[in-house]
Amino acid sequence: MMRFADIRRGAILLAAALLPACLHSQQAASSARELAARVDRHYDQLRSLKAAFSESYSGMGVDRTESGELLLSKPGRMRWNYSSPPGKVFLLDGKYAWFYTPGDPQVERMPAKQLDDLRSPLRYLLGHTNLEKELSGLSVSPAPHGEFVLSGVPKGQENRVSKVSLTVTADGTIAGIEVQETDGAVTRFSFSDEQPGAAIAPTAFKFTPPAGVPVEEAPPPM
Repeated sequence: MMRFADIRRGAILLAAALLPACLHSQQAASSARELAARVDRHYDQLRSLKAAFSESYSGMGVDRTESGELLLSKPGRMRWNYSSPPGKVFLLDGKYAWFYTPGDPQVERMPAKQLDDLRSPLRYLLGHTNLEKELSGLSVSPAPHGEFVLSGVPKGQENRVSKVSLTVTADGTIAGIEVQETDGAVTRFSFSDEQPGAAIAPTAFKFTPPAGVPVEEAPPPM
């Protein structure tokens, strides 16, 4: 018959075996929160940002790569000027989001508060942000070149997005974003040549539809 001392000894050994795993889990969670806070502080201090971007999409039988220039300005303004394809633009002016590609029969417009867009991780950074509150299940893992990957699920987008991963540097700069959708599609953004505090004219965030092209109100996201 197993004695009480044997049971207690076994429990102590089991606890000792599990303790490193528990500590590792706690340290990982703490590291994720610390790194997310570093990202928050980095972008909370910025008033504007200019950067080159590359965007790729793979899903539903489609593979597409695009690129251009990203402009960010507080409060709540963002513009994606595409050089490939030339003339395509996505703009957030603080009140509306605008979408247009040359050749389209209309410009699409949507109230900013209804926007459910794959760029939303950057949209969070246009105001006072808290990534830990914006992304549920936040975790961190190492990446090449001394960078890190912060991953989680954007709250309110669980029916569409299964995971968002932010590749960030040790100082909290976002170098890339990967969005995995629930249907298997994957969108990736990478950023380079960042210019924090860049001088950006307010007119950059005003959209004037091309002559003769009507503006259609885009339906709210499902």
